[in-house]
Amino acid sequence: MRRLVTAAIFTAMMAGTALADTTLKLVEVITSPERTETLKSIVGKFEAANPGTKVDIISLPWGEAFQKFATMVSAGEIPDVMEMPDTWLSLYANNGMLESLEPYLAKWEHTAGLTPRALELGRDVNNTAYMLPYGFYLRAMFYNKKLLQEAGVAEPPKTLEEFTAASEKVSKLSGKYGYCMRGGPGGLNGWMIFAASMAGSNKYFNEDGTSTMNSPGWSKGIEWMVDLYKKGYAPKDAVNWGFNEVVAGFYSGTCAFLDQDPDALIAIAERMNKDDFGVMPLPKGPDGKSFPTIGFGGWSMFTASKDKDLAWKLIATLEGPEGNIEWNQRIGALPAYTAAEKDPFYAGDQFKGWFQELADPNTVPTVMPTYLEEFAFFKDSLVIKTSQEALLGDITPEELANQWADYLTKAQQKFLAKNKN
Repeated sequence: MRRLVTAAIFTAMMAGTALADTTLKLVEVITSPERTETLKSIVGKFEAANPGTKVDIISLPWGEAFQKFATMVSAGEIPDVMEMPDTWLSLYANNGMLESLEPYLAKWEHTAGLTPRALELGRDVNNTAYMLPYGFYLRAMFYNKKLLQEAGVAEPPKTLEEFTAASEKVSKLSGKYGYCMRGGPGGLNGWMIFAASMAGSNKYFNEDGTSTMNSPGWSKGIEWMVDLYKKGYAPKDAVNWGFNEVVAGFYSGTCAFLDQDPDALIAIAERMNKDDFGVMPLPKGPDGKSFPTIGFGGWSMFTASKDKDLAWKLIATLEGPEGNIEWNQRIGALPAYTAAEKDPFYAGDQFKGWFQELADPNTVPTVMPTYLEEFAFFKDSLVIKTSQEALLGDITPEELANQWADYLTKAQQKFLAKNKN
């Protein structure tokens, strides 16, 4: 009898050990303390619903995430689930590293509630859902009402010409600047927005695959950005600024203008009186149009995962209506569910600028060419180095435009050759 009891206890202990050894790796790359705590909260609910399963959250700082994650992958440290930025999707999907989520979406009860845009962007590579977007990052312009009033600017600028004039006036105030320029990590969006708006087009390539970056309109926009910095309409330190620095530059009252996504609202709303700032549509270019970038992040599963069904359960918890709303309300992204548009959280004045952009036919949300395998390196390495060189006067705006055009032309023509059939 004692042997039977001992055997039963041993069996139970081994079963418990097996359950406890079920660990999923989850990597987040657009990291901040608030985001990580929210992620832990949602993951905690997943662990509670799946006893014995643990999720190991690996947080990579955004400014170094591209290189650090590439190093992880090369060392064989591949996660089960990852927060996938839109600009990395093509790189990892085309290398066969991401699992198609189509079989899971076909059976999932919440698929029908996702916005068509979420499903479309998640299928950006080979029309296959290698990522499930959790939300969207659409650029609009924050403005400091007090600084504009102090500088004698009667109303927020509606055009790039008015924006330049307003920035000049603010920059004449002691210790103040017009524009919180993002010259460091993540700075590509601003360059693309203003260059496209100056050009009056968001067309990145000609039919033969040559880049438009060094065409007259786009080059004029790139030169306009460099001039803003060289004329002192942005802080000197801005050449190195990333997300945290530009947001701090705005809420501290250093700069009057900041082009950012809704996620910047988290820090700004905590530190500024709601009556002291506003969010407006991006200023329009000479042709009366603006082209705010629309980015997205989402959840991807790696093919190397040894427990794909459990990995999908984790994604489903993160992306399900409850998890998705909790996540987006904390990180500030526009949610992936159609029903969320009616949520009172998004009905306030703070989100008005983004919804005005979405309703304006002359404001065209623009997706950057993230389908190119080479785009991740372009955005997170080449652009930072070369744009800083241009701002500091080491190369001319023309040379900057030519370098970008050369790199993107090669990438696009390679893509066209690969997909001509």
